[in-house]
Amino acid sequence: MTSRRIELVQSSAARAMPLLAVWGPGLVVMLADTDAGSLITAAQSGSRFGYRMILPELVLIPVLYVVQEMTVRLGIVTGKGHGALIREHFGRGWAFLSGSTLFISAVGALLTEFAGIAGVGEMFGLPRALTVSVAAALLVGVGVSGSYNRAERIGILFGLAELLFVPLLIISHPSLNSLLTQVRQVPLGDTNYMMLLAANVGAVIMPWMIFYQQGAVIDKGLRGRDIKSERRDTAIGATLTQLIMVAAVATFAATAYRADPGVALDTIRGMSMALQLLVHSAISKVLFATAVLGAALVAALVASIAGAWGISEVFGWKHTLNSKPSRESAKFYATYVLAHVLGAVLVIVHFNLVSLVIDVMVINALLLPVVLGFLLALEARVLPDALRMHGFHRWAATGLSGAVMAFGIFMLVSMERFF
Repeated sequence: MTSRRIELVQSSAARAMPLLAVWGPGLVVMLADTDAGSLITAAQSGSRFGYRMILPELVLIPVLYVVQEMTVRLGIVTGKGHGALIREHFGRGWAFLSGSTLFISAVGALLTEFAGIAGVGEMFGLPRALTVSVAAALLVGVGVSGSYNRAERIGILFGLAELLFVPLLIISHPSLNSLLTQVRQVPLGDTNYMMLLAANVGAVIMPWMIFYQQGAVIDKGLRGRDIKSERRDTAIGATLTQLIMVAAVATFAATAYRADPGVALDTIRGMSMALQLLVHSAISKVLFATAVLGAALVAALVASIAGAWGISEVFGWKHTLNSKPSRESAKFYATYVLAHVLGAVLVIVHFNLVSLVIDVMVINALLLPVVLGFLLALEARVLPDALRMHGFHRWAATGLSGAVMAFGIFMLVSMERFF
């Protein structure tokens, strides 16, 4: 290699290093957003309505970005987590309410993810007690390793397995004509479609995502100069996670919907069997299982960390992933471990994945008005004027947040009838 080429490589590496140091929180939290429950929702969207849910999935990209971008500014500027800011500006009572409901939501997310892991294991004849126990032990090990950056990199590695939906989509041979025709059809007059649309919207913003990203930018040591790069990280993550959802919708539109329009696929095993009947059996099974497993693991990791951070912020406990368990951080790590133990035990004795998904979505729907309300209030009260939203930006963020809350409430009253 010539000296000129060496200089170019070194220059490119030097430019990339700051980006690699900053990027991560937005990407890992967005990959966690495409969890096992979201993939079930995407599968149902494709199997019941073909390609007609693709346009809403794309519209949800700015919703994700607007909400999570607020956590970036709050975390970097204040250096405090979401729960700590609520306690400081609204009182311990509101902070306790926010933190306790967050913990419930985080455990609920763990239930969904562990159930998804159990479903993947059962596809290969493995007992759920084994797969769930191994997954819980793995996640606990990652969390107590003493490095936020290590946990983040492992989380991203888990989450990138979701990209296997791309080759899965390719081998399912989607119809371009059907896609171009149906993507323009959004049957808002169909009650079943609206219920499924509400499920997709309600699954976009998880309460633990807000707590996680605000805490992550702090643990990662980001500063004001990093806001622009972290916004880019968040935008890329929001786009990537929704494109994965689009790929999942299109995969099941090209297979299950094409074979039996309107069929409901409610379980991991049912989704896998539908694919195996219509595309290459062994290939589709492995790709699908790996994608779901990666999605469940990254979501479980992010949700459990967020839950432990939130509880610790409310009570003022020391909380960071950048030190191994010690007397000072014992309460934080005990909360982290307890969440996994509760989630694992409940899934091992509970056998209805669909019921778990519904319960978790209901919890998230109940929490959305509280979580997004506090997020908007903190953004307006805590940040300096130069870093607050103004004009159209504020109106757009408030409107999008209101739409998410409205769909969450609609989902709350309609999801059980839908399933």
